[in-house]
Amino acid sequence: MLQGPVFAAGGAVVADEKLSEIVVNGTTPLPGLGLPLRDVAANIQTVAGKEITRQHAGNITEFLEQNLNSVTINSAQGNPYQPDVNYRGFTASPLLGTPQGLSVFQDGVRINEPFGDVVNWDLLPQSAIANLQVMPGSNPVFGLNTLGGALAITTKDGRNNPGGQVEVSGGSFGRKTVEVEQGGTVGNIDYFLTANDSKDKGWGDHNPSSVKQFFGKLGYQDADTRVALSLTAADNDLQGTQTIPRAFLNNRRQAYTFPDENINRAQLWNLSASHFFNEKLQLSTNAYYKNYHNNNISSNVNGDYDAVNNPVPANNTRSVIDQGSYGFGAQLSYLGKLGNMNNQLVVGVSGDFANSRFKQSRQDADFTASRDTIGLDAFMSGTDAKTHNSNLAIFISDTLALNDQWSLTGSGRYNYARVNISDQTGNQPLLKGKNTFTRFNPGVGLTYNPSPAITAYATYNEGMRTPTAIELACADPNAPCSLPNDFIADPALKPVIARTGEFGLRGKLGPVSSWSASIFRTALDNDIQFISSSGASASTGYFQNVGKTRRQGAEVAAHTMVGPVGVTASYSYIDATYQTGFDEHSASNSSASAAGVITVNRGNKLPGIPENTLKLRFDYAPTSSWNIGTNVVYRSNVYARGDENNQDTNGKIPGYTMVNLDTTYSLTKQLQIFARIDNLFNRQYANFGVIGQNFFNGPGHSFDGGSISNEQFIGPGAPRGGWIGLRYSWS
Repeated sequence: MLQGPVFAAGGAVVADEKLSEIVVNGTTPLPGLGLPLRDVAANIQTVAGKEITRQHAGNITEFLEQNLNSVTINSAQGNPYQPDVNYRGFTASPLLGTPQGLSVFQDGVRINEPFGDVVNWDLLPQSAIANLQVMPGSNPVFGLNTLGGALAITTKDGRNNPGGQVEVSGGSFGRKTVEVEQGGTVGNIDYFLTANDSKDKGWGDHNPSSVKQFFGKLGYQDADTRVALSLTAADNDLQGTQTIPRAFLNNRRQAYTFPDENINRAQLWNLSASHFFNEKLQLSTNAYYKNYHNNNISSNVNGDYDAVNNPVPANNTRSVIDQGSYGFGAQLSYLGKLGNMNNQLVVGVSGDFANSRFKQSRQDADFTASRDTIGLDAFMSGTDAKTHNSNLAIFISDTLALNDQWSLTGSGRYNYARVNISDQTGNQPLLKGKNTFTRFNPGVGLTYNPSPAITAYATYNEGMRTPTAIELACADPNAPCSLPNDFIADPALKPVIARTGEFGLRGKLGPVSSWSASIFRTALDNDIQFISSSGASASTGYFQNVGKTRRQGAEVAAHTMVGPVGVTASYSYIDATYQTGFDEHSASNSSASAAGVITVNRGNKLPGIPENTLKLRFDYAPTSSWNIGTNVVYRSNVYARGDENNQDTNGKIPGYTMVNLDTTYSLTKQLQIFARIDNLFNRQYANFGVIGQNFFNGPGHSFDGGSISNEQFIGPGAPRGGWIGLRYSWS
């Protein structure tokens, strides 16, 4: 039995043995006995940590975008560590208030932050990742927020990662990085430590980053039991540049306004244990505590500016989140017989709880000639709210081998979720509320293996997302909020229900070639969307249940070796549409009525989701010491937020093709030199857009409240950049 499949982009899994011997460990939240890939009714994608290291991507989200099928990113915040990650049209974003549709796990701990369900991609060092698996669809076993998929990360330990290394690199945009790693064993005890310190000035004006990450794990293992205590810690200072109006494209590096800063600090303690009662029965458990602090400062145009009655042109907003979250999980896996048929049963329980404090204050400000905001008075407190999240669940998954060719999996999860909100200022008594959501979500899958080299599968499953405190407190079209949000008293929202059907094929052609193909459809009821109000801020709006939406499409992928050349290719088509019509306020949309209203019709495309993506990866090894790699990524055009009716005269954000190069050369067995070039042909592109108002039409793009234009704002991508580094390893 193999530890697991090695890296393959786009769902094409590569292994050195028969397909039936590959074991997938990411089919449940907690690591368990694993399930043979032949019995997995899904187009699962798996990445080994060594492949992440080999490509030298700047961060994990860049690697996901360049290698995994149906994954794209949006640079909505203008910082490389804070993109929106989209998979099959669903999002895992660090931006508070973004409707989330993906769940993310680290060693069985759900790392979507309880306050807003956001995912902070900057908190875990890449060097700590042993492998990750992307499970598509609304798999109920993974619980809340698994509308379009789940990503399960397994971290390294000293027993499987002995030895150490130190790495230094530097290059474009003033980026300098130092990374260290050490693992080993002493008898039954194993340990693993890794840390990095990365700083860069940013490719644009006013978007530097300082990232300090640490991961450590101490473990004990004997013949039957494994216990590990890990700590993940981060202290990061990330600044962004927002989107910019097209009128600013004479200089793509400039900021619309600044400063915009996110300070993220977090410590996650996770105690995990597993025990084999015998070779067929395993218990896996974990308990965790996480402390998370976020301090955000945003510069904004005053959308109500009036030269006579409201002559203050700007404001600064400060938002602070203090959050303590804790929880547990327990999962029992059993291999046995049901009659004469092999059977694998997994049952589990989980509990996730959090106490959060959200404070927001504002300050009147003026703009300098360079659009920097200068405070005119002290910050005035506006919002002070406490929230408490309670999520409890029971889940079950049972896989039955009907015979040598057919297997059937049934699964389900009962979720109980509660969100309590209370006002601490005494000025918003209507903000106080208790919201409870419950549902049982089922799933069923069938696989057919006519030979060891081919698998066909079909699956249907359901998932659920509960409205977050942010969404519950900002759902009034007449009182739009900014992101991060003001809290006000608003009508309750309904939970989002996802129903996914998928059919696929995968297989091998000889010892070094593999392929996969699938078609899928995910239909959402009561989908929650952030509806832009198209004011001065590109992130002003409200949350609304918009009825039904749908993501459907197809994926194909393949991998092969031709002599010293490895080729991986993947293509995805995603058709993301509204299935229920509605009216929304989007005054900056050129097709809006005199009242600023647009009508979204059934069949209109969801903004920000490209229909077509194509990815190619080439690896060439001219010698045993030298490897050269190339990533080619194509993504088609997308609609801008605020253009939900697809009628704005600005049209779509154009598609683009990106080429990246990486290479590694071993000078000795211990010393390697590596280099990477991103955006080789220096392509000018954008991967995000929103319709808004441009207040900077004065000389040199200075503030002019008397000359306001409706424009399409875009999130420009980074220009060409190159980095070089050295890695020294020891055993």
